[in-house]
Amino acid sequence: MSSSRLLSSPRRRAQVIRGVQYAVLIAVVLVLAVVTDWPKVATTFFNPAIAAAQFPEVITTALLNTVIYTLLSFWFGLVGGTLLAFMRLSSVAPYRWISTVYVELFRGLPALLVFIAFGYGIPTAFQVNLNIYVTVMLSLGMVSAAYISETLRAGLQAVPPGQLEAARSLGMSKGRALVSIIFPQAFRLVLPPLTNELILLTKDTSLVYLLGLTISQYELSKFGRQALSGADAGLTPLVVAGACYLVITVPLSYLAKRFEFSTTRTKAKSKAAK
Repeated sequence: MSSSRLLSSPRRRAQVIRGVQYAVLIAVVLVLAVVTDWPKVATTFFNPAIAAAQFPEVITTALLNTVIYTLLSFWFGLVGGTLLAFMRLSSVAPYRWISTVYVELFRGLPALLVFIAFGYGIPTAFQVNLNIYVTVMLSLGMVSAAYISETLRAGLQAVPPGQLEAARSLGMSKGRALVSIIFPQAFRLVLPPLTNELILLTKDTSLVYLLGLTISQYELSKFGRQALSGADAGLTPLVVAGACYLVITVPLSYLAKRFEFSTTRTKAKSKAAK
């Protein structure tokens, strides 16, 4: 068989293209390995002495505050999002209007503006003092509630209608059936996107830098940014802060994948049973 005929085979062409891509990738890696000043890179991005100086404060203050800000915001967003989801599905028209306006408003506004509003605008306008934890919880929680409500609404609508009909046939009211029967099933379906929302909230806590913070209130991004001003710090503080973020987000990403796998398997079993 001629070489031109071999190359005309789709499988052979795919192998050749893949081989060329591998060759280009190896060539780029070799060039970077040769031209890069590795001692300089190591000193700039990870100086062991500078990294060691970040501990234990980066854990006991920055990482801990990041987790607290995230959990407070997620709790507020989950409660608010659940309420909004039920309002969106309500037979009472004003409830649907209110929830629709809220969702469209806070999904359309950048979280940055909401932070500024709760950090400076509302305290000035209403002469109230909001501590840092309340400010973060309201700012991120209200934005998160808009997204969580849509996620939960999709989950509620994904539950087969027969579940609600069966509950009503047993004498349950629509509200009780939604809370006792439909919502637990919907919540299991939306666990993967809710976990992803938790990851996004973890990263959005970096917006706290907009507020006037004391050292004890620093989260990871603010802590890393402040540490950059140290002598010969380089980018090591940011690398340490980034590693701490990964300590939170990587397990959550794995958990989201596990939830997604479990949900997919449950759906497959349900289809097989039918």
